[in-house]
Parts: sequence; C-alpha cells; structure tokens
Amino acid sequence: MPLAHAAGTTETLRVPGLQQKAEILIDEWGVPHIYAASQTDAFFVQGFNAARDRLFQIDLWRRRGLGQLAQVFGPAYVAQDQATRLFLYRGDMQREWNAYGKQAEKVATAFVAGINAYVDFVTAHPERLPYEFKQLAYLPARWQAQDVVRIRSHGLTRNLNSEVARAHVVCKANLESDTVRLGLKPKWEATLPEGLDPCLPEDLLKVFQLATQNVRITPGSLAARADDQGDSIRIAADENLEETMEGSNNWVVAPAKSATGRAIMANDPHRAYSAPSLRYIAHLIAPGLNVIGAGEPALPGISIGHNGSIAFGLTIFSIDQEDLYVYELNPDNPDEYKYQGQWERLRVLHEPIEVKGAAPVTAQLRFTRHGPVIFVEKEKNRAFALRSGWMEPGMSPYFGSIEYMRAKNYKSFKRAMLHWGAPTENLVYADTKGNIGWVPGGLAPKRPNWDGLLPVPGDGRYEWAGFWSGDQLPSSYNPKQGWFASANQMNLPDGYPYQQRKLGFEWTNGSRFARISEVLAALPKVSLQDSMDLQNDDLSIPARRLTALLAPLSSTDARTQAALNVLKGWDCVERVDSAPAALYEVWLTRHLGTAFKRAVLSQDAAAAMGPPDVAVLLDTLEQPQARLGEQAAHQRDAILLGSLGRAYAEMLTLQGEDPAQWQWGRLHYNLMEHPLASAVDEATRAKLNVGPLPKHGGPYSPNQSMYRPGGDFRQTNGPSFRVVVDVGNWDNSRTVNAPGQSGDPESPHYRDLAEKWLHGDYFPLLYSRKAVEQATLQKIVLEPGKRAAGSKLGSDACARDDALCHLALRQDRMRPAHPTGAMP
Repeated sequence: MPLAHAAGTTETLRVPGLQQKAEILIDEWGVPHIYAASQTDAFFVQGFNAARDRLFQIDLWRRRGLGQLAQVFGPAYVAQDQATRLFLYRGDMQREWNAYGKQAEKVATAFVAGINAYVDFVTAHPERLPYEFKQLAYLPARWQAQDVVRIRSHGLTRNLNSEVARAHVVCKANLESDTVRLGLKPKWEATLPEGLDPCLPEDLLKVFQLATQNVRITPGSLAARADDQGDSIRIAADENLEETMEGSNNWVVAPAKSATGRAIMANDPHRAYSAPSLRYIAHLIAPGLNVIGAGEPALPGISIGHNGSIAFGLTIFSIDQEDLYVYELNPDNPDEYKYQGQWERLRVLHEPIEVKGAAPVTAQLRFTRHGPVIFVEKEKNRAFALRSGWMEPGMSPYFGSIEYMRAKNYKSFKRAMLHWGAPTENLVYADTKGNIGWVPGGLAPKRPNWDGLLPVPGDGRYEWAGFWSGDQLPSSYNPKQGWFASANQMNLPDGYPYQQRKLGFEWTNGSRFARISEVLAALPKVSLQDSMDLQNDDLSIPARRLTALLAPLSSTDARTQAALNVLKGWDCVERVDSAPAALYEVWLTRHLGTAFKRAVLSQDAAAAMGPPDVAVLLDTLEQPQARLGEQAAHQRDAILLGSLGRAYAEMLTLQGEDPAQWQWGRLHYNLMEHPLASAVDEATRAKLNVGPLPKHGGPYSPNQSMYRPGGDFRQTNGPSFRVVVDVGNWDNSRTVNAPGQSGDPESPHYRDLAEKWLHGDYFPLLYSRKAVEQATLQKIVLEPGKRAAGSKLGSDACARDDALCHLALRQDRMRPAHPTGAMP
C-alpha cells in the first residue's frame, strides 16, 4: 500500500539522505505541497514524492531512456535497447552540467537521492511495492544524477520524419508535389541538395522510431524467446505522422486587457494521452524557492507554472534541430565512410545488454562525426546518420526549467532562456508588476548552404557553422495589443531575417492560433473564465471555411444533398452529440483529402504521401485557379460534392440511416491507457485504463483532439494538463491534470480528475500555506534517518519476500556502469 493512501492520515517516516525535517501536504486533488528547510531538501523530497506517486512510470522512463528494458522484460526489447543507446548523451559531463547553470548537478543529485530513498524504502517493504513491479516480478532501479540529463530520446523531435517523407515524394515525383504534403512557411522553395539520391530505403527510420517510441508491453513481448530479439515490437508502417503531432496553446494577458486588473497566464500543452498522465503537478517551498505547477515526474523542477513573482508557460517553437546525413561506404571496408575525399573510420562502441532469461547481448553502436548510424543500405553501399541539436551539451529535455523557474523579472527570465536547448519552445511570461512577454528558446543550427528540408550527403559539403545565439531569436515585451498567444503557428515577426537564419519552415496548422486570436481580440476584458472556456473551445475554423464553400452548392444526388442539409447552418462547434461534426470529420480525414490529392497530383505523387496539408487544401479550394487550372471553380465544387457524398454513405454504414441520431462522440473517444493494459486480463485492464470516454473537439480547435482517422477515431494527442494563472492572486489560479495525479491504480487520485478534464472543469491551484492546509487530506512527515549498514536493500527485504530479494540483488549486480566522457 503506497504512503498516506487513505484520506485524513498522517504518516511519519525516517528517510536517510534528508538533512532536516520536511512535510508533504497532499490536497484533495492529489497535488503535493512540499515544505523543506533547504532547496537541496526540497529537490530531494520532490524526487521522493515523485517515486511515491509515480514509481513505475519513472522507472520505465529511466529504463527506456538508458536502454535497459530487456534486463527486466526479456529478449523482445533488445532491439529497442540498442536503438535507444544510440541517442544517449556521451559527451563531457562537466560541459553538460555547466550548460544548465551553477546549481544543475546539485539539483539532479538531490532529486535522484530522493528517488533512491523511496526505492530503498519499498525494496525493504515489499508490501508497499506498486502493483506493476509485482506483476512483472522485478524491482525498481536506483538512479544516478547523470540519468536525468543523459537521456535524450524522450524529447520532442523535429523534422527527421518530414525530411524522409519529402525525399520519398521527390523520389516518386518532384518537390513541387511535396508542397501539397506540407506547405512551407514563411514562403520558401526547397531544393534538392547536390549529390543526394532521394530514393531512400524503406526501413530507414525503424531504429529512430524504436528509440523514440513509448514502451509497448504485450503478452507476446514478455514471452519472447532468446531468438526473438525485437520481433515482438513492430513499427506501424502506415502510421500517419500527423496523428502523433505534438502541439500546445499559451497566452498572456496584460492588466489593461484583463478583467481582474492583473496579468493572466494560460497554458495547455498537447501531448499523447496515457495513464498516468505525462505531466505531474507539484509545489516546492524552501528558503528562496516557492514554485508551483507542472513538470514531468522524472525530472526536477517545474516547467509550467509560477514562482510567486512570475508565471510561465510553453508551446513548441519549430526550430529545425535535425539533419539526416547520407554517406558513401568504402566497398573494401564497410566501417569506413567518405568524408572530404578521404575514408574516415566509424567510431564503434560495444555495450552489453543484459537480457532477462537469456545470455547478455553485445550491442554494436556506430557513429560518424555527425551522430549515430541509424541504417546501413548494403545494396547501394550507403550509411545514414542523424545529427541532432538535442545531442549537444545542455539539451536534456525540459531540464533547463530549473534555471528560469527561479527568475524574478523579465530580464532574468530572458537571460535564463538564452541557453535553453530542447525542446524548442515559445515561453510566455507574466509578472506581478503587470508585464507580459514572449521569449522563444532552442538551439538553432546555422546552415550556411542548405535549408534542412532534405537529407544531405555526409561528405563534408553540408556542415553546421555553429548555432544562432538566444538573443538572435525574436521576442516580445508588453505588446501594444495587451496580449500575446502562441499555438505552434509560424510566428516569426515581419522583418525577421528568416532567409538568412533558416530556423525552420515546417509549422503546425494555424487554425488554433486564429481562433485564439479571434476570441482574445473580441473580448474587451479577458477573465479567468474566458481563458478556461477558450482552452476548451471546440470551434473548428477549417470546418467554418469548408461549410462556407458548401453553402451555395446543391446536388442532384440524393445522398450528397442530404449531406449538405446536415451541414447547413452548423455553427462548426464539434460537440460530443453533434451529427454535423461526425459527418464533417469523416469527410475531411477520410474522403476530402484523398479526393483533393487525386485532383492536384499525379497518381504516383498522391500515392507517395499520406493526407495533404489541411492549410494547403483550404487555401487551394478557396483560390482554386493556381492548382486546378481551367474551370477551377467547377473542379473545386466537384471535389467537394463528390467526396462529401462518399462521406455521407460511410456515415450511413457507421451510424445508421437516420442522420438525426448521428453523434461525433459515438465515433471519437479518449482512452488513457496504462503501459501494462495489453498484457493483463480484461478485468484488470479496466482497472488500469481510464475510459473509453466519448470525446468532443477536433484536430484544429483550441481544445485540440488529434485522432486516428484510418481506424477507430481514438484520440491520440491533446491537452491533458491545463492551467490558468491569476498572476498575483495566486490561490485564485485554476488547473486540471487528467486522469489524475497518482500513478497507482488503487489510489483515489488515479482517475479522479478525468471527468473534470473531459467537461472543461478545473480545481484551485493553491499556493498560500493557509489555503493549502485547509485543503489538505493527507500529510507525510519526513525526518532525517540513518542509512542501514550493509546492503542497499535493507535486512527486511529478504525476510519479507525471498524471490524479490534475490531479484533485486541480481539487478544490482547487473547494473552497468555509465559510460561518460567523450566517445572513443
């Protein structure tokens, strides 16, 4: 049973490693408020508490990131372990720590010491061990501080997938055709790099996808034999990249525009859904530190929230940090590649991968001067390696927030953001003096002779020439309109030298930003409730643009006319019980895009890509002359009506003959799935998963709901954490985190926030000690303790559970040393 599981309880523990007494006050929504006597103790308790609430999640995060899954799950995970190890940071650790500021190593050391203290506790008390470890028969591992920053594969990646997709279209057709797959912004024409053969191998990205995907646990993967390495883990070859697109919204409102007379900060990051949630809300209080908000549970600090002086929130800012390099291999020695006219040796590491139930496997990891080799094409004597900004020092995802979360004003906040590395972000800012601002951050490579949109030969002609400094990125302070918002749209300001700096040309659809701007601009004053309503806004601007095109049309085909009747007069809000929303989404994602591609592209080009860029589709249908030629308006109307009739016919099959009974929520649903759900019986699965829940919204509304259109319309990405901060009146701030704060399926806080999240409700993000105490349901008092002599496991572990004891001892012996320093 986890600590302080029952409401109204107080538990006191002696914890080795803690310097002075500390308290964790857990409020009625599961938010831990950590009171410590020093900042070192605060981060120690943050780690202890993260393990208390999310131990299996953070242990899995660490194992996946370090490439140690096979050690506890068996041979099926060897391939994923090997892939992941290619993307560990292997540079100088002192440069790495220095990149985050003076306190970085101290913070990470304290944080992992807290995790380890809880790992030691549950190892010595197996009855407290979370369900997952008992089910899978292994014990959580102890951490090293380096684990926090060396793991890079959990970060959001940039445009590698798109580079390969673009090359595929060029191989089958041409670059002009690729502008239908993805429109470039600002206006730009991609060019084929000299010397590049764009016809790339089919499985080129398999290793990269294995390294960056979540862990998939199934009965088959757990039961795999020693000769099944990697066979139980598959990459979906037809996966639509747009389904996994990560987004976010944020905005700040100045006091003059705010109904409160104070600044407002709102943020709702859009990520993949899971149980437990990706994000975790916590509150850290110590001398010189009082910060609250959300981060990722395996990382110290807070990345979204406030510190009593400033509030901060983030969305993705699309700097291109990745380049795929293509090398000619030496036909006489495949361990050499051509660089500047000479044969250069690959750097090779050999690392043992421990495998449950089988002999260790030696991973051969190969690197060029640019980065890890992800594929070798023997037929064409080529190798492919990835150079990524996120492998540079200081690029551990979100860890840089430990610097900006301490800032007290715009100047210190902007200074902290100058060295922000990854993911590339739009940070919005608001403070108690009424100032608001925008500071984007991210390591931006200088590409002097190409644009980063296609793979390039690795022969020395295409090299990064350093990085643009943080103060060369755009920013904004107290904009005249009284508010600033970002939603991953192209937001380089007019006059920015994008042609020279080439930060990136691939941005998210601008519809969410357009709707946010529309609402904020129209409100004379923006309230907290307005911001919460806007975060849950389901109006689709693409639907509004398409229904405007349909409004003057009619059809002699009965089904097509019936479809027009369903959409006529629709307000374009995608409610859960909406028949027009159901028809519209089936039309847009399963029929209109296909019809559009066939009309504007050759057969080969259309077959070479997935769905077209919706922004390009809308712009073309509204101004059809450029792509549809003679009788463009007639052709446009034929595309609209023909595809709409087919969508109506499919809806008849999906939901019956009566359109009045159709409902979007009967197609579209959310399921927050536990990693073990596929490996357990149905009754247990129901306890682990949260949902299915009928879901409103769509891909292009502020309340983003990306889904799988090719199959079951299950929501893949969107906001699970939302926060609206009343800057200065901190207890009046509001937040929600779905499905709940806890990672323990038996906890009352595992799924208690799911309904609030679904219906757009929030709870108070309490900050003052008085308000926190009034809402406290559970209290954990931590007192310094002495570490037991001898084994880390403690003497009770073997007495209580002999099997787990021996497993833990074996795991400790198997734990590999961390490779540090420069790569050989």
